[in-house]
Amino acid sequence: MPNRKLTAMKDWVAWHRAYDDPDSPLSLRLERVRAHLARAIDEAPPGPISLVSLCAGQGRDVLGLLPWHPRRDDVSALLVESDPENAELARRAAGAAGLSRVRVRQADAGLVANFADVLPADVLVLAGIFGNVSNADIRRTIGAAAALCSDRATVVWTRHRRPPDVTDQMRAWFAASGFDELAFDALRTASMTGVGVHRLARRAASAPGDLDQPLFTFDSKRP
Repeated sequence: MPNRKLTAMKDWVAWHRAYDDPDSPLSLRLERVRAHLARAIDEAPPGPISLVSLCAGQGRDVLGLLPWHPRRDDVSALLVESDPENAELARRAAGAAGLSRVRVRQADAGLVANFADVLPADVLVLAGIFGNVSNADIRRTIGAAAALCSDRATVVWTRHRRPPDVTDQMRAWFAASGFDELAFDALRTASMTGVGVHRLARRAASAPGDLDQPLFTFDSKRP
């Protein structure tokens, strides 16, 4: 899920155990992310679908959806995760589910070079990132999103709404980058999670910036 800086500070395998509680805020967030991913795949044009999930963790959103989705064979997915144990767990889960078109790459998802070979993405998953990085990194990532996506691509993202809540500003940044908002779920959980869905309607007039530079770096001081 995170890059090396935060992996050294936090046990991200243990963090994932909250998903085993169906009433936990993480499980409720996961349910909404899966629902939006299912719709994005449903609504993708006929033919192959490229899905990219950054800071994918154990891949529970993608791997919990694709086995039963009627278009599973259309989807080629890359899950990018820097934590070696979580990456291996995701790899095993994909194999156990028979998802031969899902690859797991252990790498820093903040560096575009680590997944540039599968771009542009038709579906881009940015879940579990924006609560762990600076506002400047959030804006940089959103500003670059159009350059990572194909025309009419769907982006699914998450961010908590605890003070200071920046989700409204994030939605405005997506709009300025050429995305139309399809949904924003303000979940009533202890973590006050927001789940957003945007679709690329037009390329932004301004350049997305230098994609050779990191999009984001996890902040070890954040919870």
